[in-house]
Amino acid sequence: MNRDGRITLAHGGGGMAMQRLIREVLLPAYGDPDHDGVEDQALLDAVLPAAGDRLAFTTDGYVVDPLFFPGGDIGALAVHGTINDLACGGAVPLALSIGLILEEGLEIETLRRVANSIGRCARDAGVRVVTGDTKVVARGAADKLFITSSGVGRVPAGLLLSSAKVRAGDVLVVSGPLGDHGAAILCERSELALQAGPRSDTRPLHRATQALAQACPGLRCMRDATRGGLGAILNEIAQASAVRIALDEELLVVDDATRGVSELLGLDPLYLANEGVFAALVPEGEAGAALAALRAVPESARAFVAGRATGGAAGVVLQTALGGSRVVDLLSGEQLPRIC
Repeated sequence: MNRDGRITLAHGGGGMAMQRLIREVLLPAYGDPDHDGVEDQALLDAVLPAAGDRLAFTTDGYVVDPLFFPGGDIGALAVHGTINDLACGGAVPLALSIGLILEEGLEIETLRRVANSIGRCARDAGVRVVTGDTKVVARGAADKLFITSSGVGRVPAGLLLSSAKVRAGDVLVVSGPLGDHGAAILCERSELALQAGPRSDTRPLHRATQALAQACPGLRCMRDATRGGLGAILNEIAQASAVRIALDEELLVVDDATRGVSELLGLDPLYLANEGVFAALVPEGEAGAALAALRAVPESARAFVAGRATGGAAGVVLQTALGGSRVVDLLSGEQLPRIC
């Protein structure tokens, strides 16, 4: 390490500085004593599918500003976001890859905090970080720290989920309150002095999605409500299945802190990002079982029914508490940039 405790271009040069960074900061944080950090790949016998099982693979990038915020940080987002992308496709997540883009001048202690968060979140979720990469770019070529994460998982035989499978009459179940992550990032970025402000809901969802899939053999689809929030993913589902999804405003769960920030700044919680909430559509006869299964899992204990799919032109409508209705359309731009 260099004397002032900051990342230098030498840390990305493949030499001694890079090896020390990997061995002294990253590998201990990720918590894999069997991995010596030398090979450029991981051999994963455990992911080979059983008869009829399929492999799922996903990748995503994380550029959130700020790096640390109430309830989480960029490392937690990278782990949870990758796990959740797999989980909402019905997969059991098995292994992760973490790629780091570090800006010259980044404090090594900041990197250590993020790496420790990555390791802790992966261990808590029962998923291994098995490989990765580290690059250093010149000062000004990146904003402190970017992460690219990839994940592999196993989809059990017979589980076929798709946004195109939704039918009129299906019930919409949401696993938790809306908009907490987006509201938390906004407050931190804007330096709003709130005594009890919103906290990010970043969390892994695979235990909740697996419980739901076991309880509901007719499960149509699951989607995590990240960028664009619930409003965005429901529009995508409605278009894919050519159905109308009707939301009931009185059924929607929004925490007071998030609602207050939204009202203060003129934002709609339906479009604020979550990082630990997903939406699922299930046949009407399985809605009770779906809700019970989700509420039995800590990560989805506050699940609620939000509406249902109906006939009519494809799209999303909200039945308001005053008895009217309004269209919940896709936003034409970003409500809040660099949310994850």
